[in-house]
Amino acid sequence: MAARRISSLLARSLPAPSGCSSLLLSRGKNPGSRRSINRFSTAAAAAALEKLVTPPVQVCYTQHLINGQFVDSASGKTFPAYDPRTAEVIANVAEGEVEDIDRAVAAARKAFDEGPWPKMTPYERCRILLRFADLVEKHSEELAALETWNNGKPYEQALHSEIPSLARLFRYYAGWADKIHGLTVPADGNYHMQILHEPIGVAGQIIPWNFPLILFAWKVGPALACGNTVVLKSAEQTPLTALYAAKLLHEAGLPPGVLNVISGYGPTAGAALASHMNVDKLSFTGSTQTGKIVLELAARSNLKAVTLELGGKSPFIICEDADIDEAVEAAHFALFFNQGQCCCAGSRTYVHERIYDEFLEKAKARAMKRVVGDPFKKGVEQGPQIDVEQFEKILRYIRLGVESNATLECGGERFGSKGFFIQPTVFSNVQDDMPIAQDEIFGPVQSILKFKDLDEVIRRANATTYGLAAGVYTKNIDTANTLTRALRAGTVWVNCYDVFDAAIPFGGYKMSGIGREKGIYSLNGYLQVKAVVTPLRNPAWL
Repeated sequence: MAARRISSLLARSLPAPSGCSSLLLSRGKNPGSRRSINRFSTAAAAAALEKLVTPPVQVCYTQHLINGQFVDSASGKTFPAYDPRTAEVIANVAEGEVEDIDRAVAAARKAFDEGPWPKMTPYERCRILLRFADLVEKHSEELAALETWNNGKPYEQALHSEIPSLARLFRYYAGWADKIHGLTVPADGNYHMQILHEPIGVAGQIIPWNFPLILFAWKVGPALACGNTVVLKSAEQTPLTALYAAKLLHEAGLPPGVLNVISGYGPTAGAALASHMNVDKLSFTGSTQTGKIVLELAARSNLKAVTLELGGKSPFIICEDADIDEAVEAAHFALFFNQGQCCCAGSRTYVHERIYDEFLEKAKARAMKRVVGDPFKKGVEQGPQIDVEQFEKILRYIRLGVESNATLECGGERFGSKGFFIQPTVFSNVQDDMPIAQDEIFGPVQSILKFKDLDEVIRRANATTYGLAAGVYTKNIDTANTLTRALRAGTVWVNCYDVFDAAIPFGGYKMSGIGREKGIYSLNGYLQVKAVVTPLRNPAWL
């Protein structure tokens, strides 16, 4: 879609901001119920976006990386990568299709079957991954600028949090490279029994657009540490940083064919990778709906092993004994971090009825103070959403919230007149059956619900098809223990949120996925288990 097409879509589908600091808005189907809604002023939005910073980086890599070389698509096609601040084209990137996936898989297959990587000592693999981490730190400003330019996340977040995490994750997996070992087990008889952990082969990996470099590390790191080769498809919205990072890995000494990066769309390049007969393992992060398609394609082809990290609708439970100011800030961060574009966002904020009103007023005030603007500017907390599709989806859910009779406390509209910026939005009086409480919005929309007791909130928190994460705020250790064991979620944060250490496994229950990323558990997905049994002749012991 051309930038002109995006601009026309925005102009046609979205009204300009009202210009008021507050207005009266009918609450859905009950026009008699009206309340004053806090609004961000048009003047403030215009000032915040008046002069955008020119990104301090050049786009150097736009071709596929196959067998250690940057190459054009077999078809010669390209597609545009956009700046979500303006909807303008940053660069045109090679568009991968079936033939490009075939070339990349062939390179990865040859590198695994004949190349040096699996036969290299684990310590040598470790050293290459460590050199890459050093190069990440050396080029941190370029990586952060590219990530912000193509994704819209705050530059300070990318530079001071995500790039250091990228380096830390690769150092973590470098440390595992020479510590992956098998077992010997006793037998009921004169046999020597070994359990070997072998690299699985060619790993296909599909990463999302919300944390391109972090997910690059989550997937590529353990695959390489275990001795596998990789074909990675980046998200079509954010193809630029994966190519840059892959170039640095080769600079660190990675042999050709070990890591291949294809840019392209899900229905073409992604489907070709998921269904490829020469791919031994598939790892996908994205929506639950797409995850089902990926799983089916993997099953219909060669029944390859699959890891899925999918969607969420995570509860954040604020108990009556919580420090309200701390809880407000934690819940705000849990939802609004990364423009609300987090699979584990605390998007259902359950607050005990005795503190609900105070919490609500403070949560609304905090949202109104959130700094929205050019993500390259210092102090900006929230940049634009990723693209026009996500932008319109979020605004559609906000309208559904109003129509469902939830109370729109603040926000609810576009921020500024260009790009994909949305005002931080807070709803109160949200009920569990409303779309904003059930569906993954993936945007800056906080839904605040009321509860009476623990049994009730446990039942309601678990009444979802998702189970990725949850948060609990309480001073009572017994309450914390009760909730952490009762909540059906892969991660439960107590008196904190979004704490992501390299060693902490991440993944979900139910329709939030299969398997785990990060930590020791992520290695299991990239290893085959082989039993080797040999007879023993007159053993001295068994």
